[in-house]
Amino acid sequence: MYGTTRPNSTTRTTRKAVATLLAVATVGAVAGFAPAATASAPSHSGPTLGLDAPHTSPATQERNKRVAVHVLTQLFEEGNLKVADRYIRADYIQHNPAAPNGREAIKNFIRDWTARFPDHQYNVKRVLAQGNLVLVHSNPVYEPGTRGAAVVDIFRFDPKSGMIAEHWDTVQDVPATTVNGNDMFGTVSNPHTNQPSGPRWSTPLSEKIATRYFDTLLVDKNPDAVRFLAPEYYQHNPTIPSGSAGLREQFTNFFRQFPNLIVERKRVIADKDYVAIHAHYRLSPEDRGQSVVDIFRVKKQKNGELEIIEHWDVLQDVPATSANDNTMF
Repeated sequence: MYGTTRPNSTTRTTRKAVATLLAVATVGAVAGFAPAATASAPSHSGPTLGLDAPHTSPATQERNKRVAVHVLTQLFEEGNLKVADRYIRADYIQHNPAAPNGREAIKNFIRDWTARFPDHQYNVKRVLAQGNLVLVHSNPVYEPGTRGAAVVDIFRFDPKSGMIAEHWDTVQDVPATTVNGNDMFGTVSNPHTNQPSGPRWSTPLSEKIATRYFDTLLVDKNPDAVRFLAPEYYQHNPTIPSGSAGLREQFTNFFRQFPNLIVERKRVIADKDYVAIHAHYRLSPEDRGQSVVDIFRVKKQKNGELEIIEHWDVLQDVPATSANDNTMF
């Protein structure tokens, strides 16, 4: 929700090289809101999967999507602080390292932000929900004529009050060019929609293939994981070409170069044909590492096999200090 954190300049070059290699393969109307209750619920923090609240109904998940988009656009585009009082808990847990905990901290930030950037547009691109989690992938543009940033916001909703209880985000500047010809936000594969599509029952199947791929490749360091990718595999990481050819060799070399690589999967949000994985990437146990959100699109091919056909990501260095004690994860 805050687009202010920037990578540490002393590690930018190394991080860019690492992000390039890692990311080769891994890497609606706002209306009809139900009034949010004011009852509080126990705070929660730590690794979370979208399935941590399997009882959350599809209707509630769709409502939470609308609330998340409404809150972002009303706060950042309109400076409407009333939405914070209505939809964000007072004891809101913040994981953005540039911001303190609490609803009042958000309101103070928005007062300053809208004064500095009165024409800011949040430009929501895709929204996923699973359990009590909502992920919003956006291209906030602070000033007209600039490229802005790629941002993933993740919100945890309190099921008792229907209010936002916790927030994580990852922020990356949008570059001037990409090597694959795709921007960081659009959808190239069919159907050409940025929103999750297909039957709801396909969600666990998509989640299974994406997490198997991710864990096989990055946790187990097994380059044979590229078998889960479609040959055409469309890439939106700006430094990586599209296609799956040659990835096995690239990852084999990468794992040899960084044998102490540690990738910890923190939370998964799967919604029909989309799966997002929020993870902590480190080159060694001493490395602060990066917060990375990989977003995958899964498609059933003509042979009946499920394959990963498209990929977006957002990467941010973990800073040395933070305005809260919650970590980025």
